[in-house]
Amino acid sequence: MALNADSKYPNRRAYVVKLQNDAAPGALHGRIENLLTCQQSEFTSGVELLEKLEADLRASDKTLAR
Repeated sequence: MALNADSKYPNRRAYVVKLQNDAAPGALHGRIENLLTCQQSEFTSGVELLEKLEADLRASDKTLAR
């Protein structure tokens, strides 16, 4: 059996999401950090969290394509 060298969960796509103490299901706010690049970004809603995550993934895809 051959092992797949490509990880299903690569480090460049690893994130930490920290929620503020008063975050609630309808009022998410906190910070997301890419573990490889250490870039941090604050978010004030679940939609904004997903937008920031999508933007970071797009930026990393452009970097890899070079």
